[in-house]
This record gives sequence, C-alpha cells and structure tokens, in this order.
Amino acid sequence: MASLGVNIDHIANVRQARQTVEPDPVTMALLAELGGADGITAHLREDRRHIQDRDLRLLKETVRSRLNLEMAATPEMVQIALEVSPDMVTLVPEKREEITTEGGLAISSSKLHLKEIIQKLKSAGIPVSLFVDPITEELEASSMIGATWVELHTGNYAEAKWSAQPLELAKIQEGTAKARSLGLRVNAGHGLTYQNVEPIASINGIEELNIGHTIIARSIAVGLKEAVREMKNLIQRPRKEPLFGKQSY
Repeated sequence: MASLGVNIDHIANVRQARQTVEPDPVTMALLAELGGADGITAHLREDRRHIQDRDLRLLKETVRSRLNLEMAATPEMVQIALEVSPDMVTLVPEKREEITTEGGLAISSSKLHLKEIIQKLKSAGIPVSLFVDPITEELEASSMIGATWVELHTGNYAEAKWSAQPLELAKIQEGTAKARSLGLRVNAGHGLTYQNVEPIASINGIEELNIGHTIIARSIAVGLKEAVREMKNLIQRPRKEPLFGKQSY
C-alpha cells in the first residue's frame, strides 16, 4: 500500500505571485501532515520561483514526517542539501523555461556526474532518488551509479487519452518490476490527480506517490487537511482489480 508525499511548491507559487508572506508553505506543510501526509516534498529550483531557501530550512526544523528535497544536480544545490540534510534528495531535470518538470533525468548520458553527486550525498547520510522515465536503460543506469530509489515519471500516463492510458500504465508496471529486480526502491509521481491515481496506487512495489498540484487545487474548495485526507483514502483504498482489467505485476 503506497504512502503519500505531498508537494507544497504550489502553495509557494501563490505567495510568490505577490512577493508577500502568505500563504506560508511551512505552515501549510503542518496542515498536510495533520491531513495524513506521510512526507512533504519541496523543490528548491535554481531560479527560486516558488520554494525559497528560508522555506527549506524551516521545513527541516518543523516537518515531523519526512522531508524530500527535489533539486537539480548542480554544485549549489548539493551544497544546500549537505547543509540542510533533508531526509531524502530527489534529483530532477530542470529547465528555466519549463512550467513544471517535463520528463525524467537522462541517466545513461550523465552517469559520471550523477554518480559523484550521489556518493557525496550518501556519504553525508542522505539517501538519493532519481526522477526517471520507466525505461529499462535508465533504470539500469540508476542502479549502476548507486541510487537508492527511483521515482517513476507518471506524466505520460496522466496526460494520455483514456484509450492510451492502459499502455502507459503497463509501462509503469513493467518499470516498477524492473527497478525492484535491480534492487531499487520505487516511488512515483507527476500529473497524478484524484481521477487517475488509483490504478497507479494499485501497482505492487510502489512505496510512495508524490502529489502536489491536484491536492493544492482541491484544498481551495475543501481545505488542505481534507484535501490530503481524500487523496490518502484513494491511494489506500483496497482494489480487487485494476481499473483497466486484470493485470499481472
């Protein structure tokens, strides 16, 4: 049964739209935990478009579940991670012109660079996850360079038309099985909503789903505690069969 990591970046987006002090993502992270979040995820981007350095440091002091820092694989971010010491680092690709992360890391073409960063963080006691597409080559490269976790990119599944979703779901199922066979632990996320999360949550071997935008959007109507509670119930609701018929994992 998957746990729920709540990404609070979009709370900071609202604050930064007016360059003011509210809503405070640090305070809202507490409400997410009260709603049942098993972890808090925050992405400190190089351009600081939403989460700020101050937020990250206060989150480290106040989060009572676990803090997952998403970040680019740059010297600046590695230094910040070493100073703050989050419970986990997830390395993600980052482009200034993108609205949100658009795909997984190209592990196979940057193995030496990523391996050095992973070793540095792991030496400081910080486990590392790599945000990757569910592709065998990338999963094998992730294992080769010493990652503890992978977070499978679910964006293609989330954005697919209904008729194409079974194929994208199968890719994630196969990617999960492959990652586990390589000794990797598996999380998943990106683009998941209240409408499409259950088939992903039913995949054996996925330990945590990291979800942000849909929960923050829902919280405008019902409040953050209730929005988190509703998502947690969907993820952990027993399912006799996957949405798209019987599947073998």
